[in-house]
Amino acid sequence: MTSGVKGQVVLVKPHQRSANTSQTPGMIRQAGIAPDTANNHGLWMGHVSTPGGLQSGVHHHGDAESGIYILKGSLKFYYGDNLGEIVIAEPGDFIYVPPSVIHAEENLSAKEPVEFIVARNTTEMLVINVTDPRGPQFNVPRGDR
Repeated sequence: MTSGVKGQVVLVKPHQRSANTSQTPGMIRQAGIAPDTANNHGLWMGHVSTPGGLQSGVHHHGDAESGIYILKGSLKFYYGDNLGEIVIAEPGDFIYVPPSVIHAEENLSAKEPVEFIVARNTTEMLVINVTDPRGPQFNVPRGDR
């Protein structure tokens, strides 16, 4: 990592991503652009993957807006008060998630991981894991049920 001096471009290679970030069951988050990788202020970007056959735990990102770009695989994105709203996202699709909207991501493949890039308008990797509003049977990643 090169220090983030004003006007300094920072290159973060895949092996330099940081796992020093909040996690949610069923997902693997790695920071690419964050204070500990780029010494930046105001933006968080990272690579996220969900292994085949899994669904993430339910969570939201507080006051942060999130943008998601699907790289690989297909994702069922549950959102809303009771996770009753659904969108299906595929490679090349973008998803916008407003602040404080609870959601969960389900990998539609039983074997292949789904991979996506996430950007947030905060340098804090703000993740608030919550109880699944659909009931306790949904509180574990799909692959563990």
